[in-house]
Amino acid sequence: MASGRFEYSRWDGTQVGFDLDADALLEEMTDDLLYHGDVNAALRRMMQQGFRDRQGRDVAGTREMLERLRERRRERLDRYDPDGVFADVAERLEEILDAERAGMERRLDEAREAGDKRREEILEDLARERRERLDSLPPDLAGRVGDLQSYDWMDDDARRAFEELTEELRRQLLDTMFSQLQQGLSQMSPEELARTKDMLAELNEMLEQRERGEDPDFDGFMERYGDMFPGNPQTLDELLEQMAASMARMQQMLNAMSPEQRAQLQELANALLDDMDLSWQVDRLGRNLREAFPRMGWDRGMPFSGDEPMPLDAMGGLLDELADLDALENLLRDATNPGPLAEVDLDKVRDLLGDDAARSLEQLAELARELEAAGLIEQRDGRMELTPRGVRRIGQRALGDLYTRLLKDRAGGHRIERAGAGHERADEHKQYEFGDPFHLDVGRTLRNAVARRGAGTPVTMTPEDFEIERTEQVTRSATVLMLDVSLSMEMRGRFLAAKKVAMALHSLITSQFPRDYLGMVSFGRVAREVRPERLPEATWDYEWGTNMHHAMMLARRMLARETGRKQIIMITDGEPTAHVTDSGDAFFDYPPDPLTIELTLREVQRCTRDGIRINTFMLEDNPYLRDFVARMMRMNRGRAFYTTPETLGDYVLEDFLEERRHRRRAG
Repeated sequence: MASGRFEYSRWDGTQVGFDLDADALLEEMTDDLLYHGDVNAALRRMMQQGFRDRQGRDVAGTREMLERLRERRRERLDRYDPDGVFADVAERLEEILDAERAGMERRLDEAREAGDKRREEILEDLARERRERLDSLPPDLAGRVGDLQSYDWMDDDARRAFEELTEELRRQLLDTMFSQLQQGLSQMSPEELARTKDMLAELNEMLEQRERGEDPDFDGFMERYGDMFPGNPQTLDELLEQMAASMARMQQMLNAMSPEQRAQLQELANALLDDMDLSWQVDRLGRNLREAFPRMGWDRGMPFSGDEPMPLDAMGGLLDELADLDALENLLRDATNPGPLAEVDLDKVRDLLGDDAARSLEQLAELARELEAAGLIEQRDGRMELTPRGVRRIGQRALGDLYTRLLKDRAGGHRIERAGAGHERADEHKQYEFGDPFHLDVGRTLRNAVARRGAGTPVTMTPEDFEIERTEQVTRSATVLMLDVSLSMEMRGRFLAAKKVAMALHSLITSQFPRDYLGMVSFGRVAREVRPERLPEATWDYEWGTNMHHAMMLARRMLARETGRKQIIMITDGEPTAHVTDSGDAFFDYPPDPLTIELTLREVQRCTRDGIRINTFMLEDNPYLRDFVARMMRMNRGRAFYTTPETLGDYVLEDFLEERRHRRRAG
């Protein structure tokens, strides 16, 4: 491949920058990603719905483009009447016949004026014979054209006009049947036409070999005739499908006509395609393709509903346009990710839908590539997944959106009054006292000694000279977030808000309190540990059940491995309705079975015994949930909050930070 040559110029403010921004794209799809938990599905829906680029321009989605393609097809079908396909041809033929009759009279007049009686008599006999022949022409267009091909014209201009008409009709018919060939059949030289007949014969032979289960020599065929197929098919099936689609569309056009018009067109084709070998190969190919691709819709008719007669010379172009519309519609409808959109012929899109649609498709094709290049998503086992950077970015966005006031303070800036044993330097100093950690400030210590004893060496120091740096009291928290993912959370519109809180809490702890531990457990009919990097993919259960019993068991085991203050933050909208049996199966009942309540409270007791505080954030205020939480709080001495999806984040993060401040002050 030849290397490209690029030129750069200084930015002067007039150039248009890159239209796509990876961070903006990720932000656009965040809610959808968090709600459904699938990067691929979020990309697909974004591709379908469209978005705005960095220039503030609308990028049309595939759904909008599909509707515009269908509207374009409706416009074409609502315009034409295929039964009028011969109206223009019949009118032109009548004009030619009128010219022939006028030419006869002109030649008779010339003979009379010349006074040549013998010539006049011969011309009158010829004219009488020609008039009788013209008067006896069949009423149908095909019959008239067929008879006139053997007619001996008296007027040279009329003869030339008829030859031009038949040549034009022959070209239109052949090009319509084989629009996918590199060059129209009717424009070929005799040598090229002979080569084309050989190609059709070999193609028919390969079709019949394929039907018999044999292996046709497709590569050899393409070596001999590949230049005739602009679509550059890579397999025999691909080539045959292209040709079958072309001939099937022609048949659907014929099916839309009345039986009389269809018969006329067939007879006209027979009259014009006077090359018997070519006609036979074309008929043979049509039969073979119909047998090979029976589901191409050969028996369907195009639903034309217009009243404008369709000119025969427009038929080929219309079929090509409908084919392009169908191909683009199929590609857009079947595309499940942005990758296949890169295969679209943007020039055809411009012709069909305009420049804006072509620009939109070009940008849609770049969606995944932009996100991947920015390190936000990556391919794993054929699927797109978030990278750790992508997870952090979503968490930061959730934290910023929901709790912007938390970001006004500098990271980790929740300082306390008392200094003690820790790791964080407090930028303060004090005289050393017995029992203090020996974080000696060498500079201040030497300065104290010099100030007391004066300059000179050696420097003599006493314990009173020692000065140390203060450190902040560091407390460590170990938290497990229990997130209710039961079906009711989704049905009542609470799941997305709860998941955003989980992402924000994860971002807060990892960025401001990196020594803290955060574990996550999702619980519906059963409970599952969720690794923080997989949190964006967590989604709701499609079964009923709120298994707090199982969730607390997992959370307690996770916290048993940690040190520091231990707590469970539980976000839920219902009382416990499921538990895990001794055999490991999930049991569900509603209203809650007394055994479920008993086992759940027993697990609360175990958490209390292990020093684990349980704080509950309830998104539903009903007497059953209120009663259960009250019993749980009496046992555990945790706290309960009744909140809504809109205020959930305020409660959770403010409570987490306030508890942390309290622990540090108490430390």
